[in-house]
Amino acid sequence: MTSDVRLRPVREDDLVEFFLHQQDPEANRMAAFGPADPSDHREFARHWARVLTDPANLVRTVEVDGAVVGHVTAFPVDDLTEVSYWIDPARWGRGYATAALAALLRELPRPVHARAAKDNAASLAVLRKCGFVVVGEDSGYANGRGAEVEEWLLELPADAPEQGGH
Repeated sequence: MTSDVRLRPVREDDLVEFFLHQQDPEANRMAAFGPADPSDHREFARHWARVLTDPANLVRTVEVDGAVVGHVTAFPVDDLTEVSYWIDPARWGRGYATAALAALLRELPRPVHARAAKDNAASLAVLRKCGFVVVGEDSGYANGRGAEVEEWLLELPADAPEQGGH
């Protein structure tokens, strides 16, 4: 099912789909650390302008059978590289996040880092399938929940074998 997942550079018209994906309340609750107001199109546009013009970011649109189903991103945080992903909630449970993240990871030097709310079992499963291991914990205010949320800090070690998406 996931063999049709393809990554490509983000085009301006992809942002329409990304904004629509961001409107799902359950997706925002699960992701936890998203925008303060997912319906604020101006802030969405400002955010994506910053993301797409920063040469330190690696951002890819996720396509399946020619349809935009989400995005994956690698970005610097201090001296680390972190990854994140967002898949259209209507397409959850099909392996697209795992396949897309695995493909992005093939473009990145390791180690790579990620974060996930402790109760986001689906995201933790994606990260583990791609070889990430828990290396710590943190907490922070999560807009998607309007509260402080505990999160796992994960790492894909430099010596981790390639996994996921196969």
